[in-house]
Amino acid sequence: MIRKPIVAGQFYEADFELLEKQLQRCFSHRKGAGGLPVKKRDRQVVAAVAPHAGYPFSGPCASWVYKAVGETKLPDVYVMLGVSHNGLPSAISIQDWQTPFGTVQTDKEFARAVEQNSNLKVDERPHRMEHSIEVQLPFLQFVNRDYLQNLRICPIIISEDIPFDEAARGIVKASKMTGKRILVIASSDFTHYGVSYGYTPFADNVKEKLYGLDKGAAELIAKLDAYRFLEYVDDKGATICGKHPVAAAVECAKLLGAKKGRLLQYYTSADLMGDYATAVGYAGIVFEKTADVKGEQ
Repeated sequence: MIRKPIVAGQFYEADFELLEKQLQRCFSHRKGAGGLPVKKRDRQVVAAVAPHAGYPFSGPCASWVYKAVGETKLPDVYVMLGVSHNGLPSAISIQDWQTPFGTVQTDKEFARAVEQNSNLKVDERPHRMEHSIEVQLPFLQFVNRDYLQNLRICPIIISEDIPFDEAARGIVKASKMTGKRILVIASSDFTHYGVSYGYTPFADNVKEKLYGLDKGAAELIAKLDAYRFLEYVDDKGATICGKHPVAAAVECAKLLGAKKGRLLQYYTSADLMGDYATAVGYAGIVFEKTADVKGEQ
């Protein structure tokens, strides 16, 4: 069976040509990466954090991440870590996923290896109505347009029912067991501010305080300190929806040889709309292996 798109025509264009033009605009947007990935794929990104809102809002931020991903050698598997906005449990998908650009194949061997090495189980139900992984896939296809036949993913929802570090260890063990090189992408928006989100810890200087709140979280992510990141989110009450997949990606990055992360872009929906009564933060973060890290995954 194939997992059909559920937010095509809502979060992003449902037509092939319109979607391609929309993605090009994300990269060229004033908040975007400023250009498409260069052909030379010599970067060593092992993990990343990208937002998952509608492309007109978070797409320019996501373009920074996918420019870096598109300049990294194609891995054997992209491990896509999503959140369940419906509060459903952690789950691996082994279905292939369809987008307006075509069908992305899931690496079933790798998915079963993750299941074997962790408490994560194959279950398609949590994935059926969840958009957090889906919205990443057109970007992934767009920057890998020359490699679509070899593009493979392993979609995993990470919820709080399973310790994030255990999930990360299982993913990396699966990489070693199968001999497959992976790149992990966590899907998460940052703080959701406003009455509609039930989060209004401050009423004045909202932009400055929201930036400060999210930058504090991003700094801990960049330091590869997943435990302190989760403590920070809980202490501040920050409404970072994908905190658990982010924490798992951070732990994976550390296990895969990254020494630190880098915040490539941050802004909020209010920066685009001009009204801070309601705002969602978007951050693009990548983790790269440094030249002094030897060995392969």
